[in-house]
Amino acid sequence: MGAKPVEGSHHMGLKAPSILTFMFSVILAVVVITAKYFGAEIPGLQGSNAEFWGLLVAYSLLMLGCMTSWF
Repeated sequence: MGAKPVEGSHHMGLKAPSILTFMFSVILAVVVITAKYFGAEIPGLQGSNAEFWGLLVAYSLLMLGCMTSWF
């Protein structure tokens, strides 16, 4: 016995992201983690909060890829 859908509600289904979106976000996350733990110096990832922002961008991109059809 399933629950009745509420009038006016929308079913939001998640989907798998495209392979390009997935690979880009994984590669970006690996680059940021490598820079953090192995001391690699990567242009654009300097500063005290660079790792946080890099990982935030990577996982936000992956989240958008799962929630929308155009990523």
